[in-house]
Amino acid sequence: MNKTELLMSLYDLQDLKYRDMQIKIIPTLDPESVIGVRTPELKRMAKDILKTGNYKDFLEELPHKYFEENQLQAFIISEMKDLQECMEELEKFLPYVDNWATCDQMSPKIFKKHREVLFAHIKEWIKSERTYTVRFGVGMLMGHFLDEDFDPQYPEMVAKLRSEEYYINMMIAWYFATALAKQYESVLPYIEGKRLDDRTHNKAIQKSVESRRITEEQKIYLKSLKVTR
Repeated sequence: MNKTELLMSLYDLQDLKYRDMQIKIIPTLDPESVIGVRTPELKRMAKDILKTGNYKDFLEELPHKYFEENQLQAFIISEMKDLQECMEELEKFLPYVDNWATCDQMSPKIFKKHREVLFAHIKEWIKSERTYTVRFGVGMLMGHFLDEDFDPQYPEMVAKLRSEEYYINMMIAWYFATALAKQYESVLPYIEGKRLDDRTHNKAIQKSVESRRITEEQKIYLKSLKVTR
């Protein structure tokens, strides 16, 4: 599928109401870059493109013009079965990720089998000066290292991050809210000690008390730890 055919396929799937909704919830996007294709359709297209084996040229066409092209690239990378290829393509693509949706929806399945390799990259990603590379790194730490592979060093890594970027701080809050749900006793001291900046601290508590995995007693206590200005 060449570029023209790809764009024709995307426009054939266009949903204008969905497009308008995406423009509202992803404010960093240029509205002109959004076609308006629903995520299940993009994931289906990505799998089809990957099956053909004819995807290398598309992956090299960076930067893309359309949000949906970035989504396709993220979903193709997420489905790759070769770790080296997946990581190489991911590293090439991360500098071009410019919104939370592409960042958060890119989740390579193969990482579940190679957490040691993934962790080595996470340590580098969270040092980046690029907003969505840092956000992706924290997201991967949240997605893969809060269960059987949990280690107290992981929340420590996240707590040390400081940024003026909204989309980094919201991911930090999301990380700690999820960590409280899964590793409450280990992570609570970060909230009790107010280790995060005030806004991120309060957002983490807000997200926690909205979770069904947090008990009512825990929610009452967490609310008492909010920073008041």
